[in-house]
Amino acid sequence: MTFLSTISNSKSDIIDQCLLKFHYRYNERLKGKSANEEPLNYGSYIHKIFEDGVNYTKVEDLHRLSNMLMEEYHVTPKRKKDTDKCINNFLRFNSNLKGETVSCELHSKIELAEGMQYEFVIDRIIKGPEGGYLIIDYKTSKREKTKVELFNDNQLRGYAYAVNKLYDVPFGKITCAHYYPLTNNLVTVRYSASQIFEWKKRQINKVWRIRKMKKTEFVPMENEFCNWCEYKNGYCPKFNDPHTVKHCINEEKEAKK
Repeated sequence: MTFLSTISNSKSDIIDQCLLKFHYRYNERLKGKSANEEPLNYGSYIHKIFEDGVNYTKVEDLHRLSNMLMEEYHVTPKRKKDTDKCINNFLRFNSNLKGETVSCELHSKIELAEGMQYEFVIDRIIKGPEGGYLIIDYKTSKREKTKVELFNDNQLRGYAYAVNKLYDVPFGKITCAHYYPLTNNLVTVRYSASQIFEWKKRQINKVWRIRKMKKTEFVPMENEFCNWCEYKNGYCPKFNDPHTVKHCINEEKEAKK
């Protein structure tokens, strides 16, 4: 049995995607063999520019900051055009925002139920002049989600729950959004209390599900997420023979000693 006390958006998604992946990452603490990390590194790089440069008003200052961070995040020169576009759009986006940024990269936990917590990282929270709150999640993807997709977005619903608890603000005054710096587009949505409570119930049920599971029940689940999984090559019995799987797991465990 696995005692799970904290659930995050990542844990919640992985429970739905593949139980073996959850077991490898959170029970066995295996790193696997990472797929292409470049998009993830670039996303982290842009997030860091926006976090540290949230109050900048001059484009040259943001470019100076981005140049300082390039090596740290292993950003390749081919990304310069996208970076310049993100920076220019971000400045325009910021200049049109009304209100006060009360938090950037807020990493915290709040209670879901007794003995259970929801852990989250919110890119940016803005308090409007009339007391409403805007939650912004930066997305460097070229594919934008629609409003319909955001209505079913578990991550944003979790963020709305967190802001409701942290700032004692009703759900009707909380706007959640994806901001796409490549297009300077902000896609917004608001959730009803019933939508948030439904999300909360599902998270609690997932925690109980994991708590009740035996080790043998963490089985691989083949689906569209496999090609991006760090355990596909070498670790997953769906794609590798038993000898290879055992060798990869033992090799990583030995390397940690």
